Amino acid sequence: MSDGDLRARLAAGDLDALAGAYDEHGAHVYGVALTVTGSREHAEEVTQDVFVSLWEQPLSYDPRLGSLRGWLVGRALHESALRVKVGG
Repeated sequence: MSDGDLRARLAAGDLDALAGAYDEHGAHVYGVALTVTGSREHAEEVTQDVFVSLWEQPLSYDPRLGSLRGWLVGRALHESALRVKVGG
């Protein structure tokens, strides 16, 4: 399934699409978050936040601008950086 098709399914409220996105990209998102934060707890929170964001605002991802994995990783990097900065 293309990233554009996945986005359309998410926008239609298809939970299977979210599960598929998580199955395909969740480990990568978690790995990035773990590398940046150095904390399993923070990495789990970041991963959850990234996929909740995808579910709640699927149209914020635009497949014309890049891959879904790239979008998810960008969100993970941002969320991870916030936690590292706050945790100081």
